[in-house]
Amino acid sequence: MIVGKVVGSVVATRKNERLLGSKFMIVEPLKNMDNNGRIIAVDNVGAGIGETVLVALGSAARIGCAMNEAPVDAAIVGIIDNSIGL
Repeated sequence: MIVGKVVGSVVATRKNERLLGSKFMIVEPLKNMDNNGRIIAVDNVGAGIGETVLVALGSAARIGCAMNEAPVDAAIVGIIDNSIGL
């Protein structure tokens, strides 16, 4: 799991049928997180641009957003209200 900031959104008019109705956000991992750049993540918690979020990666992302059969590799699973040490 990583912590990042939502920096944008993605609109996909054509996508896998298991992703219909899903909202996609662009997340920039915080500098002290091990990362390879920006991530496109499914958002089912209602995060907005500018918010700091928790992102689950890999198979944990599918479980975290209850999309076990969907092609999901990253999911926003929480919005951070306050943090110490980030």
